[in-house]
Amino acid sequence: MVDETLFDYLHMSIVEHYNNENESDVETASAYLSQIGYRVGYSLSERLSKDNARYRDELDTVKYLCKELWICLFKRQVDNLRTNHQGVYVIHDGRFRLLQQTLTTMNKPIDSNNRLHTLYIAYSNGLLRGILTNMGYPCRVTAEIVDFGVRFQIEVNPVVGQK
Repeated sequence: MVDETLFDYLHMSIVEHYNNENESDVETASAYLSQIGYRVGYSLSERLSKDNARYRDELDTVKYLCKELWICLFKRQVDNLRTNHQGVYVIHDGRFRLLQQTLTTMNKPIDSNNRLHTLYIAYSNGLLRGILTNMGYPCRVTAEIVDFGVRFQIEVNPVVGQK
């Protein structure tokens, strides 16, 4: 419980810092937060998956992310995982923890056009990208805010020389 509170506070502080430092440029602040998330996700993936063998394919890896790692990171499973079986995955979390904290602290409705909400999601995009890249699947992650949750779209890039 204490570690969750510390993580939430650290996350809010980092977002607030980059929001204040780059008040005129949301793209720069998002890029910084995404890069921080990438480094954390890459390292965290090494630590959490060192006891597990590599998964057979990218679908198994994304399922592992949704079932095991998502619980570790966000204290709940995803609500929905969809794929087109061509390297595109859509993860929907209807009560995304890192965005829900803004509801209580800002007293504002969740809105995809809100600058601060965009920054909260940027860190998570980088986190997911770092995890999957370390597991052998470099990808591009985008997110959109829907209702009270977030929909992440992951596009896995085929690695040259990999079947």
